[in-house]
Amino acid sequence: MPLFQKGPRVKASFPPLLVTWAATWYNKAALLTKNTTKEEGGLNWLGHLRTVNRHRRLVRRACFQAGLYWQGLTHDLSKYSPVEFLVGVRYFQGDHSPNEAERLEKGYSTAWLHHKGRNKHHLEYWIDYSPTGDHALCGCRMPERFVVESFCDRVAASKVYLGDRYTDASAWEYYRRSQDHYLLHPESRRLLEALLLTLRDQGEEAAFRYAREVVKKSGRL
Repeated sequence: MPLFQKGPRVKASFPPLLVTWAATWYNKAALLTKNTTKEEGGLNWLGHLRTVNRHRRLVRRACFQAGLYWQGLTHDLSKYSPVEFLVGVRYFQGDHSPNEAERLEKGYSTAWLHHKGRNKHHLEYWIDYSPTGDHALCGCRMPERFVVESFCDRVAASKVYLGDRYTDASAWEYYRRSQDHYLLHPESRRLLEALLLTLRDQGEEAAFRYAREVVKKSGRL
């Protein structure tokens, strides 16, 4: 008796996961363009795609300077998922995040809620209930490599949205406007602020030299 016997031929099917993904894209795109002209939709798609690609390119360059090669390559890949990308197209602004526009309309941003739960460079990923005291929400300590990626993310976003108005102080100024309500672990806050202030006061070369030292000490270079 042969070890392997020929069975009935089974017709290969398209991978179910890919089918689901394609159907999700199609359905969401149909909803997106329902009240949008063809010209507006085309411009928004192209504009948002260029914005995301440019942002990721700048973050990748910054992360490479800091020694975070894998994080530079994989940064913000969830922005290409339907739940994030199509919202970005619908609320495309060009000079600030489309999540802000969605939030103004709905009171919350579906794209942001999806994004922050999948990207560890966002401080909001690390918010949890305190294991002690009254168990209030608190910022957990972020691994240093994600604080450095957060720094790179803030610098890149400032460059994308400010354009020619960008200076070495821009990322710090953006952070300072919201720092009082951030739920950040004290050590993570100190490191992020130190990186931003080094950039503001001493420039990119000094800031990324400091970032490389942090990454090297954490054993991720």
